[in-house]
Amino acid sequence: MNHRRQPSVRHFDHCPWLFADEATEEQRAAQQETQQDICGDTEIGERCYVAESAAVFPDRLRLGTDSYIAAHAYVTGELSTGSHCTLNPFTTVRGNVVLGDGVRVGAHTSLLGFNHTMAPDRPVYRQPLTSRGIRVGDDVWIGSHVVVVDGVSIGDHCVVGAGAVVTRDLPAWSVAAGNPARVLRDRREAGKAVSEGAAGTEGRRTSAAGPVTGPAPSALAAFADTARGQAAELLERCWDGERYVDRPGAAPTVRAHCDAVEIAELLLGSVPGQLSAAEHVERLSGLQDPKSGLVPEFGEPSPGADADGFIGGGAALYHVLCVGYALDLLGGGLPHPVAGVRDMTARQLVARLHALPWDTGAWGAGAWVDSWATAAHWNLRQGHTGDATREALFGWLLTRADPWTGMWGSPSVEAGRLQVVNGYYRLTRGSFAQSGLPVPYPERVVDAVLDHARDARHFGPGRETACNVLDVAHPLWLSTRQLGRGTDGYRSAEIRDWAERQLAAVLPRWQDGRGFGFGPGTDGPGPEPGLQGTEMWLAIVWYLADLVGRADELRYRPRGIHRPEPAPRTG
Repeated sequence: MNHRRQPSVRHFDHCPWLFADEATEEQRAAQQETQQDICGDTEIGERCYVAESAAVFPDRLRLGTDSYIAAHAYVTGELSTGSHCTLNPFTTVRGNVVLGDGVRVGAHTSLLGFNHTMAPDRPVYRQPLTSRGIRVGDDVWIGSHVVVVDGVSIGDHCVVGAGAVVTRDLPAWSVAAGNPARVLRDRREAGKAVSEGAAGTEGRRTSAAGPVTGPAPSALAAFADTARGQAAELLERCWDGERYVDRPGAAPTVRAHCDAVEIAELLLGSVPGQLSAAEHVERLSGLQDPKSGLVPEFGEPSPGADADGFIGGGAALYHVLCVGYALDLLGGGLPHPVAGVRDMTARQLVARLHALPWDTGAWGAGAWVDSWATAAHWNLRQGHTGDATREALFGWLLTRADPWTGMWGSPSVEAGRLQVVNGYYRLTRGSFAQSGLPVPYPERVVDAVLDHARDARHFGPGRETACNVLDVAHPLWLSTRQLGRGTDGYRSAEIRDWAERQLAAVLPRWQDGRGFGFGPGTDGPGPEPGLQGTEMWLAIVWYLADLVGRADELRYRPRGIHRPEPAPRTG
């Protein structure tokens, strides 16, 4: 007669799923003691198991109901899990890690929600630690021997194959594998089995550059045809009978009128039908203050010049760009020079550049340079050369670009590289790109931008705004134009993979007859579809498509504020 031996604690450590049904009262009491002995701020749900052999030393632990930590796992930092989560034997979870419900983490896998800096001025062991955290959605299976690095978000319902190294975000329903991990297909594709710990490769679309994870061959053309077919309806929706609004119910703005001109030219090759071309030119050119050359918002007085003769901030800064380019598309131009830029000396410009908040507000500093350089461009078109100040601008920028990032400004703990990268886009758009000049340190720019694009705070699932995506796509486009874009180009596979994933995510966000929203939350105009979101995302789609070699499928190309070519120096 055979008798089954009572499972031991060692047995449960390696097979914790058996504990709830097979443990004795004595073993349950011992498990309670094990859980109570865990240091730090700890909350453990019902029917959980923590192996005695696991090294669990958290600062904060939230273990959801019916979850377990198996034998020889190593847990430090802050870990929060939903229900039915499993950390299998020899897993390592460190830093700031958040798991949704039903997350399975295979044996010997590492979730590393922290990192070291590696500046060259001191040994690595003396470097400070940084942590952006790891976020994993619901119903996710991470196979064995996987490494997930700091800053990554893994969307709901993903499967990550054994041995993968996940260095960038994975959108929901991805099946991913490899080093670095790449999306192989969508888990919802019927009839594609996944073997233990490794995603299969059946059904993958491939090209000479490798697996294709972006939209299907007809998707870009179909999207562009849909947008063209609905453009007139979208513009009419944002016309209140007198002026353009970003979206129904919003107040009229100067930018809304300019966005309408950009959208009509891009999709229809014509002017918005609410006014004739001459009426559009008359309205927009009439907004410019003859004395300062600046364009105030509707209902606001003309902004006065600051101490150096050029406006320091506000809507008037962006109006230098959007009104100038809208008039350019309409065949006109700003009727007056921007006086503060025309009259500024090289010495005054350098003093202002020094005074900009590069360390605390690089985005605003870059926006100021964009507006100044664009104003100088419009002045040049009118015959006001300003060569000395333009040379001073580029001399200052070239000698102060950080050789480690190719950028201007410093990242912060609170926002990471957000200010620096977004400021870089604005700065280079108006200066180097608009003038057709090469940017300094393009390889380092690519490194910094790709690192920023992995920051889950700004690029986690559902968190992307038009500004943040454009401010990654354009610097990558600008840098790779210098470096080359073939399959052997600098980090070309990673750039292509990022662009493909962004394309696959953005195209379904188009709302019929309404266009695109700017993005989630309260940034910019918010999620409601409108003219600003539509104008920006249409340009972003072009840049993303061009990064993967498919822009021709769209049959449109930005010619206004987001034009890829240098702006002509004559009207």
